Amino acid sequence: MKLPNTAHTSRPWRIHEITTDFRLYDVWALPTPGGPDDFPRLVRQTTAGDTSDNPSWAARTLFAIRWKLGKLLGWDDPGAGVGSRVPTLRDRLPADLRDGPSGPEFDRLPFKSVYLTDNEWAAEMGNRTCHGVMHITWVPDGAGGYRGQMAVLVKPNGVFGKAYMAAIAPFRHLIVYPPLMRGIAREWRAGTPQDSPPAP
Repeated sequence: MKLPNTAHTSRPWRIHEITTDFRLYDVWALPTPGGPDDFPRLVRQTTAGDTSDNPSWAARTLFAIRWKLGKLLGWDDPGAGVGSRVPTLRDRLPADLRDGPSGPEFDRLPFKSVYLTDNEWAAEMGNRTCHGVMHITWVPDGAGGYRGQMAVLVKPNGVFGKAYMAAIAPFRHLIVYPPLMRGIAREWRAGTPQDSPPAP
């Protein structure tokens, strides 16, 4: 379920301190019901994801096209990523977060963990289109339990980046995310990490 931006902005997340120049693009309620101690499980499931595991053939095809274009046009070259074209957000962290755990490594997705707390985790990616942040949190569900929540924050790379993000918005909302959420729910129920939110 897509949520209003206030579902993210109204909470005192630490991510607000380091992303003042990023735009909040999406907030999603993740279909991952659980108890107060299940956040580490959600983090593990997310890092094990791969865009090729999206249950939708259309979404998998879109991602295959995107990665192919990125290779042909140099969008995803090492010099275009975090630590090269854009500095890592770890450089912005306050001392307590910088001295704490950054979070786990990803198996296949082009993200790098920034910081991890008991109920909040941020990971970043960068290419020639944008610098993006995936922010995963663990929140009360209003019925006595908990669930995951995901926010996508993006800093587009100039006019090209803004045009790119605008062009892909309909595909993300109509083709990519609905089946992705169903896949996350399926794997959560099965207890085996598989799908995770894709890169912008």
